[in-house]
Parts: sequence; structure tokens; C-alpha cells
Amino acid sequence: MGKTKDERAALIEQYAAGYGAVLDALESITAAEWESREGPNEWCSREIAHHLGDSEMSAAVRIRALIADEEAVIQAFDQERWNSILYPRDRPIEPSLAAFKAAREATVPLLRLISDEQWTREGTHTQFGPMSAEHWLEWYGPHAHDHADQIRRARAAAHG
Repeated sequence: MGKTKDERAALIEQYAAGYGAVLDALESITAAEWESREGPNEWCSREIAHHLGDSEMSAAVRIRALIADEEAVIQAFDQERWNSILYPRDRPIEPSLAAFKAAREATVPLLRLISDEQWTREGTHTQFGPMSAEHWLEWYGPHAHDHADQIRRARAAAHG
């Protein structure tokens, strides 16, 4: 069973607030905190910022495909491989945060216009199988907030 309009609206608002949540988590971050990790196999704040930029650009394309394409295929990506190859220490953070912000700002108005039928149309995610726009929203609504919490934990780890 699908979500109600109110449940979807709440997830859209959560999605819309995600960039601000990440900025709040990054406020006054130090050089050491950019590189600190909450655990040995966890991402540091720098890697999270790059992940958010890249992931949100991908997410923006994914939701458009789910809404507009017949039999949309959503290509999975190996986020750990992307992290190891695409997120070196000398890659500037600012463009990744700008991409994250722009993808969200361009997508929020679209989310507010999706019809009930469009929310439930399914495509296929190459890793997870059937995926609707509603499933996309359930995934990406909390995505940035989850990473904001991860940034806070990683920053706290820098202080012992």
C-alpha cells in the first residue's frame, strides 16, 4: 500500500531540509574534523560531502526517469568504489556541496507536482529490483539527514 499525500508531503519537506541539515552539521568544521571517522570502516566528513554531491546528482536523474520513462532502469553504483577513486583529499569540497544543493533545489519543485499515479509507477533498480518514485522518496527523504548525523558522530570522534 502506498503512502498518503500527507506522508509524502512530510517526506518531501524532509528532503527539502536535507541540505540545511548537512550545512548545520558542517558548521565551523576544522581541518582535523574533515578527516576524522567515527570508526575504522566509516567515511570521514570530506568523503560524505563528496558522496552527497555525487549521490544527489544521480538521485535527481533517477526520480526523473521513474516519473517520465517507460520501464525506467535505475543503475546502481558501487559507493565504496566511488569513495576510493573519486574522493581524494585534494578534491575541493565546495563544488560537491554546490552540486548537492542544486540537485535538491531543482528536484523539490518537481516532487511537489508528481501525481498519485506517477508516485506508484515502477522502474527497476539494478541492485534492489522494483522501485517506484515513492520508494525513491522513502530512500532520499532521510538520506541527507542520516549523513548529517554521521558527520556529527565523525566530528565528535575527532575529540575523543
